Amino acid sequence: MTDLTTADVVLQDLGKRYGPEWAGVQAVADVDIDIAAGEFIAVVGASGCGKSTVLRILAGFEPATSGSVTVGGRPVTAPGPDRGVVFQDYGLFPWLTVRENIAYGPKRRRLPRARVRELADRFTETVGLSRFADRYPGELSGGMQQRVAIARVLANEPSVLLMDEPFGALDALTRSDLQAELKRIHLETRTTVVFVTHSIEEAVFLADRVVVMTGGASHGVPGHIARTVPIDLPEPRDVTTPAFNAYKREISDLVHGAGDHA
Repeated sequence: MTDLTTADVVLQDLGKRYGPEWAGVQAVADVDIDIAAGEFIAVVGASGCGKSTVLRILAGFEPATSGSVTVGGRPVTAPGPDRGVVFQDYGLFPWLTVRENIAYGPKRRRLPRARVRELADRFTETVGLSRFADRYPGELSGGMQQRVAIARVLANEPSVLLMDEPFGALDALTRSDLQAELKRIHLETRTTVVFVTHSIEEAVFLADRVVVMTGGASHGVPGHIARTVPIDLPEPRDVTTPAFNAYKREISDLVHGAGDHA
C-alpha cells in the first residue's frame, strides 16, 4: 500500500477558557505536544481533564483562547481536509452502501471517477469489508460500521487522523478486533494519529507515546499534561506480558495522581 501524506503536529502553550476571563472556566492550560509525522499518539485521562477539548481544537471545531496549533507548519483556524475525524458515533449515511459511503469524500473533492473508485475499493479492502461493499449500514454490525467510518476518513487522504473514543460503544471482543485492525492500518499507512481514550490498555496497545492528562474543572485546576510516556514494546504487542502491564501501572498511577508532580 502506498503511504498517505503525513504531517507533524505542534501544540504550544495551548489553553482554552469557556466564558469571560473574569468569570469563566479554564478548561485546559499549558498544553505542549510535538507529534512527529507518522507517529501514533494516545491521550488518556479521567473524564473532564480536557482531552476531547484538545482534540476539538486540533480538529478546528473550536478555537483556542491561548497558544497555537499547527499541522505541517500551517496554523489551525478551522476544520480542513488535512485532518480527518472519527467519533464514537459512526455518522454513516444510511441510504448509501459501504462503497458509496467511503467514496463520498473523494466525490465531493471532484476527483476523477476512476480515482474515486480506486480509493473506495482500496479502503474498503483495507478495513476488510470488500465482501460487504454493496451492503447498507443497517445491515452491518457496530464494529463493521466503525470500520466503514474509519475507511471513509482515510479515503479523504488526510495528513492527520483524529479519533475521539472511536471504540467506546463496542463490546470487548469487537473493540479488541478493531484495535488490532487500526494498528495494522497505521503500520501500513503511517498516517499521523491522535487517539483519545479512557482505556489505558488500549492506549498502551496502540500508541508510540501516551500523553497523560490530569486536572480539569472538577479538580479545581485546568486540565494539563502530567507526563508523556514513550511505549517501547515489540510488535505485535502482547497485553499479557510483564512489560506491557508495567506500562499500564505507570500510566494508571499518573492518571490517578500518584505521579502528577513526579
